[in-house]
Amino acid sequence: MNTHDRGAVTTGIARLHATPALAGSGRFGLVTNHTGVLPDLRPAAPALLAAGVPLVALFGPEHGLYGTGQAGESETVRWDPDTALPVYDTYGRAGERLDKLLIDSGVDTLVYDLQDIGARYYTYVWTMFDLMAAAARTGVRFVVADRPNPLGGLVSEGPLLEPGWSSFVGRAPVPVRHGLTCGELARHLNAAAVPRAAGGAVDLTVIEALGWRRAMTAEATGSAWVAPSPNIPTPTTALVYPGTCLFEGTNLSEGRGTTQPFEIVGAPYLDRRFAPALAELALPGVHFRDLRFVPASHGHAGRQLRGVQLHITDRETFMPVRTAVAMLATLRRLYPDDFAWRPADGGGPGADELDVGERDAGRPGADEFDAGGPDADACGRRRFIDLLWGSDRLRRAVDAGDDPLPLCAPPAPPARWAGDDVLLYP
Repeated sequence: MNTHDRGAVTTGIARLHATPALAGSGRFGLVTNHTGVLPDLRPAAPALLAAGVPLVALFGPEHGLYGTGQAGESETVRWDPDTALPVYDTYGRAGERLDKLLIDSGVDTLVYDLQDIGARYYTYVWTMFDLMAAAARTGVRFVVADRPNPLGGLVSEGPLLEPGWSSFVGRAPVPVRHGLTCGELARHLNAAAVPRAAGGAVDLTVIEALGWRRAMTAEATGSAWVAPSPNIPTPTTALVYPGTCLFEGTNLSEGRGTTQPFEIVGAPYLDRRFAPALAELALPGVHFRDLRFVPASHGHAGRQLRGVQLHITDRETFMPVRTAVAMLATLRRLYPDDFAWRPADGGGPGADELDVGERDAGRPGADEFDAGGPDADACGRRRFIDLLWGSDRLRRAVDAGDDPLPLCAPPAPPARWAGDDVLLYP
């Protein structure tokens, strides 16, 4: 993006702070975490209270209200000392349990303000969806204080999630890289998925982010980057994540426990062949550097691994999903006796998310999307790679030695899958 495309963006929460009437009146609950800040980086919750917004409760997602929990974790805090408001943990709740949470809180309006990163498997948007469905069932209004998509909004990438593969890393048919803001995604889900989950749409309002255009990535918004979760420290991490998150479904390290999660991948069995083999693919917008690293935590903690670092050379031509799929096929070709998928036991990062989805028979979308899925084990649990991809097609193609790239589909404008009517920004 050219420097003249840079400019200040006014987020939805900043607009609500300036004009509380944008969200109407009532007893408000704020769905937020450490990313819920104003342009000057003040936390939004106490600032909204000071501005006269009638907040009576706070709701936290995965990683918790303060963002200290790791993948598949939340926090035990029940009271926020800065606002003197009760804190309700939404993580691990869906269906009737989430309905009860809303009823117990006494709110009649939920305001959602979480920073998404534009990938289907990032769970904040499914917290939004579950709460939209619960709000529809309990008669609570839903307001999205919109924020920019840090990847921009020009491109969607990867397949739609298929029926039978729903979980908390994907509740409804959305591409891997969706290309929408949370407000736009809420509009799409409210028409396409919430009625099926709740019996009707929710009363939805989107407070748009002023000044954002689809060509603007995180660096162009004029806003400080606040890491949305512990393993998304930079905008570059967010850019590669829609692709390299797929490595969570394998026996490789995806770089958790290092300073460059998702930018590096590795395993004990990789050798000097891997980086040159990837370079020969001439994938657009990325170079691969051979490296060794030792994760301090998570998979292969304390072991020296060999692998590659993805160096992004052109953000506009780099396609994270296609890149990762090509990497997976190369791994199977070079290391057929060592490369493996995580077993169908819900293990690894995100396991708690899968358990939530599996044990709550009444969760959103259960009637159409949660039939157990093909290739489930005796307990009905499915391989994590299949839940990430949204079907078992990628795993089966890689294992058969077929070219998996046709599964990616060419990158396309998000209107092609979501429709022009949900788009809010030029």
